[in-house]
Amino acid sequence: MRLALRLARRAFGLTSPNPMVGAVLVKEGAIIGQGWHHRAGKPHAEMEALEDARRRGLSPKDSTLYVTLEPCSTQGRTPPCTEAILSSGIKRVVVAATDPNPLHCGRGMEILRAAGIQTEAGLLAKEATELNEVFNHWIVHRTPWITVKAAMSMDGKIATFTGQSKWITGEKARAVGMRLRLAADAILVGVNTVIADNPSLTLRIPSALRQGKTLRRIIMDPLGTIPMDSNVLNDKCVSLTTIVTTQAAGAEKVQALSQLVNVIVAPETGGWIDLPWLLKKLGAENVTHILVEGGGETNASFVMPRLAHRIAFFYAPIIIGGRNAPRGISGDGIQTLDDKIKLQDITWRKLGQDMLLSARIAPKSEK
Repeated sequence: MRLALRLARRAFGLTSPNPMVGAVLVKEGAIIGQGWHHRAGKPHAEMEALEDARRRGLSPKDSTLYVTLEPCSTQGRTPPCTEAILSSGIKRVVVAATDPNPLHCGRGMEILRAAGIQTEAGLLAKEATELNEVFNHWIVHRTPWITVKAAMSMDGKIATFTGQSKWITGEKARAVGMRLRLAADAILVGVNTVIADNPSLTLRIPSALRQGKTLRRIIMDPLGTIPMDSNVLNDKCVSLTTIVTTQAAGAEKVQALSQLVNVIVAPETGGWIDLPWLLKKLGAENVTHILVEGGGETNASFVMPRLAHRIAFFYAPIIIGGRNAPRGISGDGIQTLDDKIKLQDITWRKLGQDMLLSARIAPKSEK
């Protein structure tokens, strides 16, 4: 099962909106086939393992299948894996995690048991569940998992008071930050970041790009102030850009933007985009994971109401200072410590001279 988990991780960032899954076939104490799910629409891990065994000239009859996620039992872009298992002669199936979809949970195992196949579930379930925490959240709630990423000084500044921010952290930290983009379906920033930095917001991992990985770019622009010569409106990745605005932007600006990119006119609340509404819409469009790389206000709009699930804060061993220097988290802040945002599952990682704090945002009930 540990091998199956390692196989599943080979498709990191490439399977959305499907989960990462690995499978291993064992017969008479020897591995006869192995595989993993490469991309959505491609064969599932079980099918890859069966095909691997056949390429080796080995029969899966009377073998044991180890798979990191309960085999699917419904027709999607590929046939149900339960049918392939039944027709292959596999005698035993060991599953790490059951299907998180409430509509399908346990159904695949029931089909296999009814056909006389021995089944077991729960082996390395924690590891398998953590592997697909993004997919598990999306398939249940149908809203994206949100990670907020920021690179800052030890005093929490993401730029100097003049706006200079390149580069606060070193090469190792930036490489890990790019891997965070690989894990996401979309990167989101506020329009002020676009105005200040004119970023490209692209994925720069050649191996992933060769495999067809794309990264949607979402710009929060409630008033329609994005400059029309911005990179995200004119570069070769323009088809991946979405501007989220409101009626306050005006029909003329919305029409002009619509000639170039996808535009979402969202309802507003308190002068800002209605984020819960937006997340439901993006979830319905199969956006499972958003990486927020905005300025302090955009970051705060996700962190403070606990719309974000995880933070990835990169700290450089420098002090920037300045009462007007932008912070990683701004907004109005909290009134009392009873309202504090608590972090859990905390890990620290050293990246050259920098440090990465990765943590989950605790539910509101955990003060």
